[in-house]
Amino acid sequence: MPRLEKDKYENFCQHYFISHNATKSAIAAGYSEKSAYNQGYELLKRPEIQERIEELSNEVTTDVDVISELEKQYEQAKINGHGQTALKALELLSRVRGNNQEDAGPVDMEALEDRVKNAMYTIGKEKMFELFLQTFPEIFEEEEQLEVVEQVMEEDRAILEQLDD
Repeated sequence: MPRLEKDKYENFCQHYFISHNATKSAIAAGYSEKSAYNQGYELLKRPEIQERIEELSNEVTTDVDVISELEKQYEQAKINGHGQTALKALELLSRVRGNNQEDAGPVDMEALEDRVKNAMYTIGKEKMFELFLQTFPEIFEEEEQLEVVEQVMEEDRAILEQLDD
């Protein structure tokens, strides 16, 4: 089968072949982040997509024993005290060996915080404020605190309106 005619489909297949992650592949192919999870899932069900991914896997050949190389990288990182490198090597070994639990979540607190910050930014201040009220109502029990937060939100809205003009 020749390359897929639709560029997004071809890009999805090529990224999926490398990462085995449908969501990330859909984003890399140009689908929106909001719909990427569903798009990736749907694309993987399409026969022509499955056929193209299989074709790509048959085209790739290498003389490198990937598992042995990753095991060596892991051992070296462990011996030299490079925890992050060792962890990454284990993650890649896990994928190569078939334990493909991609997106199981961040492996450290900093990565988790980055994900939370990105989600908060995407959700927006007003919705985040509502969520904080629902999640931590005891913090906002005093009316004065609530008024201060609402005043800050109003000031932010005013600034944004000025920027839009």
